[in-house]
Amino acid sequence: MKLTYHPLGDTGIQLVFGQTISEETNQKIRIFTELLKAEPIEGIIEWIPAYTTLSIFYRPDKIRYQALLEKLERLYENIQGGVAEAASLVYEIPTYYGGETGPDLNFVANHNGLSEEDVIRIHSSQDYLIYMMGFVPGFPYLGGMPEEIATPRLEEPRSKIAAGSVGIAGSQTGVYPLETPGGWQIIGQTPVKLYDPEREQPILLTSGHYLRFVPISKKEYDDIAEAVRLGEYKIISKEK
Repeated sequence: MKLTYHPLGDTGIQLVFGQTISEETNQKIRIFTELLKAEPIEGIIEWIPAYTTLSIFYRPDKIRYQALLEKLERLYENIQGGVAEAASLVYEIPTYYGGETGPDLNFVANHNGLSEEDVIRIHSSQDYLIYMMGFVPGFPYLGGMPEEIATPRLEEPRSKIAAGSVGIAGSQTGVYPLETPGGWQIIGQTPVKLYDPEREQPILLTSGHYLRFVPISKKEYDDIAEAVRLGEYKIISKEK
């Protein structure tokens, strides 16, 4: 299959890896970005993975469009010939469900004919693929939430949602890395900072890896929050 692409202005090119959102398409994008890291192309400034595309930005004074395209096509041929799958990690996100930090947990449960305990069990039993990062710094677009806890967005969005809030909107779940307005149903909160401009790596998560929510008690939440404040908390991640 030939590489599908189109230019993005005069300093970018977008590669298309599929037409549907799937783990297979995401894996192709991940493998391609690993090849870009292993075989750097002079002139490329950055690349941005999305659900089905990879946007690459470059300096035209370092490499011309056609020359860049030829190099990218050669890398793409490596994928077509078959390469090993990129290794994935599962980040564990400690989450305190319900209470003041999860005001919509009861609504999600009632909407789906479940108990609050059922919602927590189902929500925390999945490894969610991080398809891409966006919206605000550190926000992970996750795939894999069970339909049995899918719930519509709020009819009237809240003007302020606390950083770390874990929510559900339709068939998606996610974590607010910053305090922002939003219309997701909030079912819990993590004390872990997904975005911290003072960290060496400000954005905690990486697309192509996985995330699992781990239920914790209020005391565990407070203990982790204090460790985060002191800069002593280390997120747990395991190979998938």
